[in-house]
Amino acid sequence: MPRKPRFYVPGVPVHIVQRGNNRQAIFFDEADREWYQQWLGEAARRYGCAIHAYVLMTNHVHILATPSERTATARMMQYVGQRYVMQVNRKYRRSGTLWEGRYKDCLVQADTYLLRCYRYIELNPVRARIAAAPEYYRWSSYHSNAEGAPDPLITQHSLYRDFGTDPARRCDAYKALFSEILDEGRFDDIRRAWRSGTPLGDDLFRARVGSAAGRSVGYARRGRPRKKETEN
Repeated sequence: MPRKPRFYVPGVPVHIVQRGNNRQAIFFDEADREWYQQWLGEAARRYGCAIHAYVLMTNHVHILATPSERTATARMMQYVGQRYVMQVNRKYRRSGTLWEGRYKDCLVQADTYLLRCYRYIELNPVRARIAAAPEYYRWSSYHSNAEGAPDPLITQHSLYRDFGTDPARRCDAYKALFSEILDEGRFDDIRRAWRSGTPLGDDLFRARVGSAAGRSVGYARRGRPRKKETEN
C-alpha cells in the first residue's frame, strides 16, 4: 500500500508523534532523554522549526512545532531520529530499527486547537498515570510554559504570548488551563487527527490546507480510541 502523503504548510503548527517499534521503550535512562533533547534542539534550529510543546514518554514522543518552510518538519525528525538511533545502538550494543515506521503528524488550526494540543501533550504523563500532575514529570515543556523555567527547546507561539505582557502573567494564565477536570473525551479529535494525518481544524481550515497543498483533505477516522499508555 502506498504511503499516505503528508500535508506541510509553512507557518502552520504541526503535532508530531513518534513511537518505539512494537511500542517498546525508546528511552532507558535520563541520559537518553538528554541526548534526544540536545539533537531535537539542534535539528529545530538547523531546519527552522519553532517548538512550542513536547513530552518525552518511555516509548513515544509528542512535539508541537511550527515549520518555517515546507520540508522543515521532515528534515528535523530525520535528523534527530537518525542520530538518536545511532547513539542508542552504540550505547546498548544493539542493532536495527528503534522507531515504529514513520512518525505520525497532523496540521493544527492555531486559533481553535493549538492550546488544546499544548494541554494534550503536557498531560500525557497524567493520562498514563505515571505522574499525579504535569509539574511532577520532568521531561516535558510544562515547566517552561507554566512555570517559566528556561528551556532552550521552547519558542513561544504568538497565542501563548497573548496571555500577557510579562512572563509571570503568561505562566499564570497558561497554568489556569490545567485547573479544570481532565476530560478524556475532549482529546478524541486530537487523537484521530494525528493517527490519520488529517488536519485538525474546521472545514475552512481543511479547505485552506488542501488549497495550499494542491489536493483534497478528508476527515479523521471516527470512533473512540482505546485508552492505553502507548496510545496517549
